[in-house]
Amino acid sequence: MQTEDMEVPIINNLNDNGDRQRPKGKDVFKDQQKESESSMESPNLEFEYGDTDTLTAELSELYSYTEEPEFALNRDYFEEDFRSHARGRRWIELTVEEQRVYVMRLLDALEVTDRDKRLKVARAILYLAQGVFDECDTEVDVLHWSRHNIFLLYDMGIFTALLELLSMEIDNSQACSSAVRKPAISLADSTELRVLLSIMYLMVETIRVQTEDDRPEWIAARETFKNELASPLYNGEPFALLLFTMVTKFCSMNAPHFPMKKVLLLLWKTILFTLGGFEELQEMKVRHRERLNLPPLPEDSIKVVRAMRAASPPASAMELIEQQQQQKRGRRSRRPLVKQDSLDTYNERDPFKNDDARDEEEDPEDTDSGIEGEVDPLDRDVIIQPPPPPPPLRPPTERVNFPKGLPWAPKVREKDIEHFLETSRNKFIGFTLGNDTETLVGLPRPIHESVKTLKQHKYMSIAEVQIKREEELQQCPLTLGEEEVEDTAAEMLYLGMLPNLSQYVIALLKLLLAAAPTSKAKTDSINILADVLPEEMPITVLQSMKLGIDVNRHKEIIVKAISALLLLLLKHFKLNHIYQFEIVSQHLVFANCIPLILKFFNQNIMSYISAKNSICVLDFPHCVVHEMPELTAESLEAGDSSQFCWRNLFSCINLLRILNKLTKWKHSRTMMLVVFKSAPILKRALKVKQAMMQLYVLKLLKIQTKYLGRQWRKSNMKTMSAIYQKVRHRLNDDWAYGNDIDARPWDFQAEECALRESIEKFNSRRYERNRNGDFAPVDNCLQSVLGQRVELPEDFHYSYEMWLEREVFSQPIQWEGLLQNP
Repeated sequence: MQTEDMEVPIINNLNDNGDRQRPKGKDVFKDQQKESESSMESPNLEFEYGDTDTLTAELSELYSYTEEPEFALNRDYFEEDFRSHARGRRWIELTVEEQRVYVMRLLDALEVTDRDKRLKVARAILYLAQGVFDECDTEVDVLHWSRHNIFLLYDMGIFTALLELLSMEIDNSQACSSAVRKPAISLADSTELRVLLSIMYLMVETIRVQTEDDRPEWIAARETFKNELASPLYNGEPFALLLFTMVTKFCSMNAPHFPMKKVLLLLWKTILFTLGGFEELQEMKVRHRERLNLPPLPEDSIKVVRAMRAASPPASAMELIEQQQQQKRGRRSRRPLVKQDSLDTYNERDPFKNDDARDEEEDPEDTDSGIEGEVDPLDRDVIIQPPPPPPPLRPPTERVNFPKGLPWAPKVREKDIEHFLETSRNKFIGFTLGNDTETLVGLPRPIHESVKTLKQHKYMSIAEVQIKREEELQQCPLTLGEEEVEDTAAEMLYLGMLPNLSQYVIALLKLLLAAAPTSKAKTDSINILADVLPEEMPITVLQSMKLGIDVNRHKEIIVKAISALLLLLLKHFKLNHIYQFEIVSQHLVFANCIPLILKFFNQNIMSYISAKNSICVLDFPHCVVHEMPELTAESLEAGDSSQFCWRNLFSCINLLRILNKLTKWKHSRTMMLVVFKSAPILKRALKVKQAMMQLYVLKLLKIQTKYLGRQWRKSNMKTMSAIYQKVRHRLNDDWAYGNDIDARPWDFQAEECALRESIEKFNSRRYERNRNGDFAPVDNCLQSVLGQRVELPEDFHYSYEMWLEREVFSQPIQWEGLLQNP
């Protein structure tokens, strides 16, 4: 049941003085029971998280429904040109050599100066990349020919030619200035850019995805293309940097006609292709740990999360009222009371069955105020009847059976052991031994056992090794010499992004804010609908409905691309070097990413995840193969039959993972979650019965439980137990009962400044050219200095005498001054 709907009856039952009124008549009880049942029947979502959705879904999201007429336009331009070349034959009937000859002809035609002719040729190439759909009978055929044609286009060098055209369009000041002056921008303003970006996206996405029947030359082409995109071959920087430039240019209002959805999708897929997805990241992490001689990971986190089962969502306020109503009715009809489940019984049952879903924003007294006291005479006939048994939370077959053991191996950090020993020594001996974790003299036997257990679960992360190494390099720059930096794809990308990193981060968050469903339209906000609005606005109700669905879908796709892009950057930079991750994180925090994500989740998250903003018959490649049925208002409202929207659930999980990455081990940022009252917002997100999403919500709740007070923990015991069952344990973390830490000062500025200082030292040591200027050896030998060859301008010997007169003879030299002490 939706949170907003849930609160309506409670609000409506208040009289003018703010006192709660009793509901009248049978109808109210029926409505409440119906709402309560719908809430408790929220199904388990069969969602499998991955790098991307299916290839068909990813290709269909490239096009807005407004662009649908352009498919026929692409086909017409191709056939007009191809007819003169092939003389009655079809593309799929040509041999590979004949196809190569025709592609070479298109490549030559791309270099003409006439803009309109160039656009026609680009549309013909786009039709090839789309799979010559007019010659295909099924969607499978379209995808087969699209794959064949794209590898052919890449082999013939089309991508490089398109890149030059894209650079020309980006620098086209005339198009930019005319778009800035226009009061309303539509699809027509970005035609050339959309065609170019569509071909490039199809090439990147199709070549990126591996299939079992790939030919050996295709496998080799994939590796070559991946290396080309990651290397600084395009204008001396990786291809992703060009797309980041487009994003910042758009957000600074200098190019409002840029088709931002296509740019973001292409940027995300380029980063995913060049840096690698989540499974590749896990493999890289394993290899990196081996190189550093660290013990292997205790488990594969991807497999553990996939094996998890979802828990039941917390009870809603309406359900709690319903329960209390039934208990009172039971007392009046002298029915025996049913004993509530104890916590021990609960641990084998549902983690959320009867949680306090009023979240902590309302007092418990408010819930009871309209229930105790005299019963209204109108309601007596309702109460005298034996009450119906409360509906089960879900059918018995769906009962969650938790494994005997916990899903995660516990972890302990080195500094946790040091802190434990320091506390123990102070208590039993009266002094400490610094960072010594070996000497246990004078400590009682139980402490020995505790230290042994802690050391068994000690986990050294790659980040800790990198921080320690960085400290050594800062302290001994001459002894340790130059650090060997491996030219990985992530390293080259970071090096390119570093000068304008803050601009890129702010631009992405601006777009995320504009696309968020909770954002209110403001006059000064950026217009992200430039590549979805048609030239002529809709005039019928059906057209308006179709455009409304298109706009909502457009925004959802932008959120999906940005959330996935930011998460990939954070994860890859963290593996490459912890301080690269920290600088991106800090820019995100300073640009208000934490409140932005919380604002995103402060909505009816169930309705967002089950949104039906898609029209299946208009999705590519379905729309180009099958006959188009007549669209009606009913068919548009029906949407698809799926239980949830894949992209929206994917976006929510990504945003939760980003929030976890920003706040992990950061006291000041955790306090931001508390200050922004994130607990009720996050608890509402637990209504989504998907294990991975619940895991990341519970992680965020876990890090702030000790700051929420004893009363919150007492009234949210089911949530606390769910955290215990699903989230990894840190053996000496007092998250469930710690209160003394509340007194710890929250100095946001000091923590962030200390972190920024470490980041700047790292960047200056590793990336500044003259970083060792103070330690560079000085040549004190006069003959050696005078014997050095100095590069002089070609015309210097003509003006040599004038220079000698001006710089040497006419300058008075005070020789005595040189002998005096400074």
